[in-house]
Amino acid sequence: MTLEDSLNSELAELAAAGLTRRRRVLDSPAGRIATVDGRPVLNFASNDYLGLAGNAEIARALADGALQWGAGSGASHLVSGHLTPHDLLEKEIAAFTGFERALTFSTGYLANIAVTPTFAGRGDAVFADKLNHASLIDAMQLAKANGADVQRYPHNDVAALERQLATSSATRKVIVTDAVYSMDGDLAPLPAIHALAERYDAWLVIDDAHGFGVLGQHGRGSLSHFNLPASRRILLMGTLGKAAGVGGAFVAGSATAIEYLLQKGRSYIFTTAAPPAIACALSKSLQIVRDGDARRANLMARIAQLRDGLAGGPLLPSTTAIQPYVVGDNEAAVALSNTLWEHGLWVPAIRPPTVPKGTARLRISLSAAHTATDVERLVSTLKALA
Repeated sequence: MTLEDSLNSELAELAAAGLTRRRRVLDSPAGRIATVDGRPVLNFASNDYLGLAGNAEIARALADGALQWGAGSGASHLVSGHLTPHDLLEKEIAAFTGFERALTFSTGYLANIAVTPTFAGRGDAVFADKLNHASLIDAMQLAKANGADVQRYPHNDVAALERQLATSSATRKVIVTDAVYSMDGDLAPLPAIHALAERYDAWLVIDDAHGFGVLGQHGRGSLSHFNLPASRRILLMGTLGKAAGVGGAFVAGSATAIEYLLQKGRSYIFTTAAPPAIACALSKSLQIVRDGDARRANLMARIAQLRDGLAGGPLLPSTTAIQPYVVGDNEAAVALSNTLWEHGLWVPAIRPPTVPKGTARLRISLSAAHTATDVERLVSTLKALA
């Protein structure tokens, strides 16, 4: 068997299991209506929770930033690629989240694989929720390769987490959790987890990718939602390509913790900084997020409308913009997604390994840009197909 034959064999196995992934090419900006192959479809597939990805003000800030600062940064942040817009954005994020300092990254994946392996190595221990995002799982594996003891606890099981913490003799303990789980849409019990971090003197790494901009006062995120302080033991990661509508990510924390991450975080040190124009766009986005209570109110109304309309159906118990409609079988989930597509509704099927085996689902993503009519159309179509 040739090298390519072995790859083709594995691809055939994926296809036979109903696990082949495919990309769709949009002929329009990201938004409520997506044009694909010349055909408009109502988009329930995006993480653009506040409808800002196609916002004209943000686009103008991006264009103006490129004209003033150029197309690229030219180097990593620590060589010569840290420009004034980057520095201003980090200060704005720190002020917005309530932390002493923030560090920006080109993607949320880069941010996540920086934090955990930087703060946990030989003699240390990591405690991670079993449903954490893939980027957090990869970060955990990197920490394990560095010699850290890695333990996973059942999803949102605070009692199990406490048992693990209590029996650990690690020099440094690091708890790692999503705030909003990307495939189930549920919230981590952050107050209880933070209390354990305090009790057992542990760092608490929180991935707020799907809470930042959506939850809490003025969209400050999951910590604000739970009225938790910007604790010195918290390292908060937030993505800037979802509710913020642009791209990139940040990690916020105490001045000491962020300086340590800057000095030792490999995926920060050894990568080129994002274009400064992205930082210009994000500065404008932060203003809109902060003033976006009306957008968030509409999003919450659409969430309530969907859940009321599909009450008694296979929705998981989520109060966030992520509404999982569990089908179970891989091929059945894909078939339902394809049928919705034929009805002009874009709702992606999510299958293992992204979700556990036997829980393939439609991942309905709601946005502040959606109207009551949009949601009613989705609800009525799903009911008719069921």
